[in-house]
Amino acid sequence: MTGGVPGLAEELADWLEGLGLADQLAAAGLPTYARDGDAVRWTEPATGEPLDDERLVELDRLLRSQGEDPAYAVPLALVRLRRESRVRQELLDGGWLDYAGVAQLRGVSTNAARFAVHKAAERRTLLVVGHEGAVLVPSFQLDEAGEVRTELLTVLEPLLVSVDPWRAWIWLTTPAALLGGAVPHEAARDPEELPVVQRAAVALAERSRSAQG
Repeated sequence: MTGGVPGLAEELADWLEGLGLADQLAAAGLPTYARDGDAVRWTEPATGEPLDDERLVELDRLLRSQGEDPAYAVPLALVRLRRESRVRQELLDGGWLDYAGVAQLRGVSTNAARFAVHKAAERRTLLVVGHEGAVLVPSFQLDEAGEVRTELLTVLEPLLVSVDPWRAWIWLTTPAALLGGAVPHEAARDPEELPVVQRAAVALAERSRSAQG
């Protein structure tokens, strides 16, 4: 990074594009930019006002604050958002049921399934995810009869208290560091591993509460 403000707007945009992270700025609540010919114009997320030089330098410092060498640091929050965005799309491509799908598994009417889903969600015994006005029931948590897998009940309860439903879905269905790379909902099938998954779920919920507080 060269010192000073001149050229910083373009440098910062080029750097983020090179990392493939430019599309995650808005999701992170950070300033975004638009290219106008050779110029790059950065604007504040809440007001749409252009960033002044001081704010641009502050943003550059924030994004490069990870790691010991700012020249090679990577904004980890944006990396996480990019990963979550990719995983969310994969989850949306399959692996969920609507009310009709739950009704078919359970052999009940769609209205009965809708009522049961909402009641279970209120009791924190079923993970339900909202998406574009629709209600999605991730299928990994259901058995062949459409009921919540018994071993997952004590895993879901702490998560659904404080963890965002999307994040809970992602955590339960992808390799988790707290479990040595095992997929939580799969590991929970093993009675010996279930207590470990339960503790990991509680730890994730506690971290989420701390972040919210």
